[in-house]
Amino acid sequence: MSRANSDTPQDSASAKARQVTAKVTAPASRAADEAAERSGDVGSAAVGAARRAADAGTEAVRGAAERVRAGRQVVIGASGRAVVAARTAWKAIAHRRVLAAGVGAGLSALGAASYLAGRRAERRTHGPITRLTGGRI
Repeated sequence: MSRANSDTPQDSASAKARQVTAKVTAPASRAADEAAERSGDVGSAAVGAARRAADAGTEAVRGAAERVRAGRQVVIGASGRAVVAARTAWKAIAHRRVLAAGVGAGLSALGAASYLAGRRAERRTHGPITRLTGGRI
């Protein structure tokens, strides 16, 4: 008996069983493959969304850091101006006697100048002969 004759009925039954099993499991296999592809797409979409969220968070933190840095520069500038004003005021207080004397001298000079200007305007003008003779003629 040849091997082909003895294996044929058994092989054909197992082949039919394999075909039926393949037909029955084909839709489930396809669905599983599609689900795997979709889960891969969903996973990559989730990774992309997480990356975008992380990038947005990083940009927000970076923007906040820039605003903090700008605010810090404003505070430093304002404190520098306050220090200069305080130093100037302290020097004025420390040298108040000198400042008072300078202001007094300035006011005295201004008063004297205005008095002399007023006296000069009050004088009558004389001609050259009257000036030459000292006012006698």
